Amino acid sequence: MSRNYGFVRVAAAVPQMRLADCRYNAAQVKQQIDEAVEEGVQVVLFPELTVTGYTCADLFFMQQLQQNALTVLEDICNHTKGKPIIVIVGAPLQCDNNLYNCALVMTDGDVVGVVPKINLPNTGEFYEKRWFTSGRCCLPKMELWAGEVPFGRDLLFVTRDFSFGIEICEDLWSPLPPSTQLAIQGAELIFNLSSSNCVTGKHQFRRQMITQQSARVHCGYIYTSSGVSESTTDVVFGGSIYLAENGKMLEEGERFLRRSNMVIQEMDIERLRTDRQRNTNFTKDKEGEYRKIYVAPLEYGMQQVEPVHRHFRKNPFIPAIPEREDFCEDVLSIQTAALARRWEHTHADTLVVGISGGLDSTLALLVCVLTADLLGYDRRRVLGVTMPGFGTSDRTYGNAIRLMEQLGVSLHEIPIRDAVMQHFQDIGHDPTVRDATYENAQARERTQILMDMANQYNGLVVGTGDMSELALGWCTYNADHMSMYGINAGLPKTVVRYIVEYEAQNYFDDEVREVLLDVVATPVSPELLPTDSEGNITQKTEDKVGPYELHDFFLYYTLRYGFAREKIQYIAERVFQDDYDPAEIEHWLALFFRRFFSQQYKRSCLPDGPKVVGISLSPRGDLRMPSDANEL
Repeated sequence: MSRNYGFVRVAAAVPQMRLADCRYNAAQVKQQIDEAVEEGVQVVLFPELTVTGYTCADLFFMQQLQQNALTVLEDICNHTKGKPIIVIVGAPLQCDNNLYNCALVMTDGDVVGVVPKINLPNTGEFYEKRWFTSGRCCLPKMELWAGEVPFGRDLLFVTRDFSFGIEICEDLWSPLPPSTQLAIQGAELIFNLSSSNCVTGKHQFRRQMITQQSARVHCGYIYTSSGVSESTTDVVFGGSIYLAENGKMLEEGERFLRRSNMVIQEMDIERLRTDRQRNTNFTKDKEGEYRKIYVAPLEYGMQQVEPVHRHFRKNPFIPAIPEREDFCEDVLSIQTAALARRWEHTHADTLVVGISGGLDSTLALLVCVLTADLLGYDRRRVLGVTMPGFGTSDRTYGNAIRLMEQLGVSLHEIPIRDAVMQHFQDIGHDPTVRDATYENAQARERTQILMDMANQYNGLVVGTGDMSELALGWCTYNADHMSMYGINAGLPKTVVRYIVEYEAQNYFDDEVREVLLDVVATPVSPELLPTDSEGNITQKTEDKVGPYELHDFFLYYTLRYGFAREKIQYIAERVFQDDYDPAEIEHWLALFFRRFFSQQYKRSCLPDGPKVVGISLSPRGDLRMPSDANEL
């Protein structure tokens, strides 16, 4: 697995067909097999009853059609000889005087197993029970041209790198899909040979059902259905192709093509295994033991499978564009609901929040304002406190003041320079030595002010730090690290930036929008070192710890899927190839892991804060990690 990072390349094909013309159909299948091999595909799936076509009706009873199907199946099987690929095709097969709707698994000139359809539709335009017998109870083996092969619904196909199971069309639509038990038994990929016709609304429903099933059993789901060339009499087929993984639709094929079609995608087996390991209830409903059929295709497993067809977003925390508005509204709803609950429960008169004019404190202030509006409270119960220090720039100071004034909160300005200088004198620190003491004393002075004001005004100190800073430990212990409620603790920096920009465009008037967009454009900085001669920021966080877009990418794949460092770098190099060279990515990834492990002690004593984006660093939630663990 280490050489291909867990990626398996699969294909779903829809060949051009002629009903009942097995020889023609087989030629189309063989052509697509060759195309799949050329593309490095490891498993290729064809539709239900591939070699005959689905809509043959009573022709299925004809011995000639059954014999023709067997003849071309042998031909297709022989065609796989010497090819590094697994082929799944559909055909009607006779066994023990019953006719079954079957899927055959072939590789390197052999049929390694046959799976019958279990649930036969018999309503509306479907009447399969007229021709076929359910595979629910059948003989364990079937006689084919080369001898006996395993036969039954209880077959689990196992390769060196992954395992898979098969269900056929209606099986997915049943109350208890076979894929559920197949996944519980160990199948990581499910292949569905289908012949689902097209009526209005069915496409969306079918798509939703596939994504939901892939999420329910943490699997990759590969689905293909009959194309337009099988349309006849009263039914129309569209050649639907879907490739889903754990609740996400990775790829779809174009429907209603008047030619053959094939869609290729890579499934991430390691990603699926991580989710199954975390779900300790996953195998509790295991029913008996399925028969494991070991499949050893030619050397395809020795080659590295690069995810050339798979798309990885640079910002994995933010969904694709069509879903982003709902995502932003969810984020804000979760944050305001959480803060409202804590505000009511503590019976606090006020919320106290430090405003620097930077990104995090801006979002915290906006959430405080929206929460006051939600509860029907006067916005002046939100106490915004700006505390200019040695590194405060004119830009951030001006934005902090303007934002508080325009939002109508209570504005407090408390400079900290004199207090910090007094503290330096008290502890005997030379203020010209601009080290960690110089910086952290300012952060702790600000936190002391906020905590004391909370006592003074019966308030609740709202923390502003985000998840990315917590992951890197880029916060001062018992300073900005501490609050009474960390409203941004569940959001990475890239999401904070995106939400502030979204609020600027959708929630506030032009004056507030102008300030918010300038905050978004301001370099991220703790502003603890003096500005330049023109009052500009000199201390830029990303120059010190690296780009947040990279760190959030590293954080996502470390925490969400537990990927090894080597795999994270492998993916990052492909995603950011136009932005950073491999040496830069390797450097910042090493820094991420070094800081992530060394700074856990700060995360071990975090204040409460809402989980928002599916993962969190809370020691009471997603990350129960020892503070003294060695770096992996």
